[in-house]
Amino acid sequence: LWAEMKENMRPTVVTYGTLVEGYCRMRRVEKALEMVGDMTKEGIAPNAIVYNPIIDALAEAGRFKEALGRLERFHVLEIGPTDSTYNSLVKGFCKAGDLVGASKILKMMISRGFLPSATTYNYFFRYFSRCRKIEEGMNLYTKLIQSGYTPDRLTYHLLVKMLCEEEKLDLAVQVSKEMRHNGYDMDLATSTMLVHLLCKVRRLEEAFVEFEDMIRRGIVPQYLTFQRMKADLKKQGMTEMAQKLCKLMSSVPYSPNLPNTYGEVREDAYARRKSIIRKAKAFSDMLKDCKDPSELRKHRSSSENTVSSTNSLIEDIERKRNTG
Repeated sequence: LWAEMKENMRPTVVTYGTLVEGYCRMRRVEKALEMVGDMTKEGIAPNAIVYNPIIDALAEAGRFKEALGRLERFHVLEIGPTDSTYNSLVKGFCKAGDLVGASKILKMMISRGFLPSATTYNYFFRYFSRCRKIEEGMNLYTKLIQSGYTPDRLTYHLLVKMLCEEEKLDLAVQVSKEMRHNGYDMDLATSTMLVHLLCKVRRLEEAFVEFEDMIRRGIVPQYLTFQRMKADLKKQGMTEMAQKLCKLMSSVPYSPNLPNTYGEVREDAYARRKSIIRKAKAFSDMLKDCKDPSELRKHRSSSENTVSSTNSLIEDIERKRNTG
């Protein structure tokens, strides 16, 4: 279509920009750069539609030197970079785990008159959540709040998720309250994590309030969450609250055919996986040191058992995925 078009009319910067973005999305940045060369030869000046996808693709690929070179080339043009250009670089550095590089881009962005948005800071929070850096994440959050910045829904979700995964319950509850105060509700995933954590530390009244609030907001709790709460309430002799829970759950449509990912099946699978990895490492160490092939025959049966266990574990995981 592109070749046919060029025979009948002269492409514009928008047409080139569309193709460049397509190549960048397909991670074919070299082809995208070729297109920019073709544009220049035809006397068409690249703009943000062209440059932003290229800088984003280079940063995604970890080619930061080239991305920064393109940024500086873009900077001298009359149109110059946009906030999306800087956000792409911040995202790339954070994904690569280079917080120093990301911070330098943030400072550069501010010095050139661009205000970081929630999107910019969320790349940092994604990194903190992924790497379980609670202290750094909460420090950044506190500084932003003190400077008058209002986080968005995604910021809160990332923080609550991180805190729940690390079982920092009091902090998770505090951030969830601040989230609601600023007009945001939690989604199914973060609410579920918070309920399960509250149940784990036997703060069942708070778990019930959160469960009730989920239904009030039109979010149907997972059946396994309901099961766990009901069992915990009965264990603690809180039968009246357990009955209220059943009444709440019966008021919404739900499916009981969900895998119990929080139960014994998950724990058993985790223990088996650790055992298999331990055996595999021992066998690998033995292979490095063993020079006599006859010695390997002694380990054949244990190796076959390990392979069998691995296959069984994979089948369990696949079956759970399919039924879920």
